[in-house]
Amino acid sequence: MRLLIHDLDTENFKKLFSNSFDETMIISDDGTIHNCIGCFGCWVKTPGACVIRDKYGDMGEYVSKCTEVIIISKCYYGGFSPFVKNVLDRSISYIHPYFVIRNKEMHHKRRYENHFDFKVWFYGENISEREKQTAQKLIKANSINLDCNISSLTFIKNISEMEGKAL
Repeated sequence: MRLLIHDLDTENFKKLFSNSFDETMIISDDGTIHNCIGCFGCWVKTPGACVIRDKYGDMGEYVSKCTEVIIISKCYYGGFSPFVKNVLDRSISYIHPYFVIRNKEMHHKRRYENHFDFKVWFYGENISEREKQTAQKLIKANSINLDCNISSLTFIKNISEMEGKAL
């Protein structure tokens, strides 16, 4: 299964992705997501599930069933858009609160056995070189902490550049 997390508006999403997405779970902003409150309940109170029981409360489980996670996000200062960042925050239950050493660094222990590929598309008219460098470091750090492979990291000025490209 693939997981697609995006911040595109409905019109642009339909324009880009008019075909069906068999075996792809699509996470988009419908205005109902609650912010992570940093309670760590997903680690200690309800392991693997967010204590906020909205439709984003099982993000860790959704990630655990994926072979590929695709993110399409507007680039904000070298990072994700607020919605995408919120979804990723709500996915923290994918990993344990316990630590292991990977690449001579301390990172969270895996909760699940799956291993996924990580594909990220950042879009924005004026993404500076410094923002690109920041984004590259962020994606690398995310991939190490989530113990996944970066399959691609792409920067585009306009989402129309994605038309016809394989996700």
